[in-house]
Amino acid sequence: MRGPVALVGAGEFLETMAEFDRGLLAATGRQRPRVVILPTASANDGEEVFGGWADRGVAHFSALGAEVEPVMVRNVAEGHDPAALQAVGEADLVYLSGGDPRHLLRVFRGSPLGAVLVEANARGAVLAGCSAGAMALVGRSMDFWSLPKLRVPLPFPIRWQPALGLVEGIAVLPHYDAFPEALSACMALQAPRGGVVLGIDEDTAVVGRNGAWQVHGAGRVTVWRGRRRERFRQGEAFRA
Repeated sequence: MRGPVALVGAGEFLETMAEFDRGLLAATGRQRPRVVILPTASANDGEEVFGGWADRGVAHFSALGAEVEPVMVRNVAEGHDPAALQAVGEADLVYLSGGDPRHLLRVFRGSPLGAVLVEANARGAVLAGCSAGAMALVGRSMDFWSLPKLRVPLPFPIRWQPALGLVEGIAVLPHYDAFPEALSACMALQAPRGGVVLGIDEDTAVVGRNGAWQVHGAGRVTVWRGRRRERFRQGEAFRA
C-alpha cells in the first residue's frame, strides 16, 4: 500500500513539530523506524547550512527514538551514488528539508533519486517535505522569475513546473502566514486551471493518502480551488 505524504509549511526539526513527527514515525508501523534526512534543497546555501540541516534532522528524529541517517546528496552527480539510493530505498520515512525547490527538482530529474523516492512511497514508506521539500513532492511547483543581476524573485507571473508528482493536481504555498494574504492569494490564483493550491502556515502540516488530507499543528491550511477559498485547522480533514 502506498505510504502517506506529509507536507509541512515550515518548522522542520523544531520542538513545535515533535508531536507531529512522532505521528509520522508511528505511521511507519515500525518499533524503531529507519529515517533518512535529505537536505538536498539547501545545498546551494553553503556547506555549513547544508550540514546544519542534516545535523538538526538527525538529532531531532534520534531523540524521538528513530534510527536516523543523513543522505548528503548535493547535486545531480551525487544523486547517482548507489549508497545514497540504497539508503533512501530502504527507509521507512524520508524527510526532505527546505531550501531551493528549483535545485531539488533539478537533482530529482537528473538522477535516479526522484524515481527511488517514488518507489519507496509506493511500497509504503512515509515521505515528508518541509517548505521547498513539500513543493517538490506534489504535482506542480512554483518557479519564480527573477532579476538576473539582483537575484530578486518576482511573484508575477509565476511559472508552474512539474514536480515529483506524488500528489497530482496539487501545488503548495509554504510559509503561507508569513506574507500578506493579498500577495499569497495573487500567487494562488495563477495556478493552472483545475488544480488545487494548499497554503500551509508555518508550524503546520497536512498528511494525505488517496486524496484525503488532515491538518496538524498550530496554524491553518488554506485550500484554493480556483477563486474558491476554504480554511482548515488542527484535526480537520478535507479532500483534494
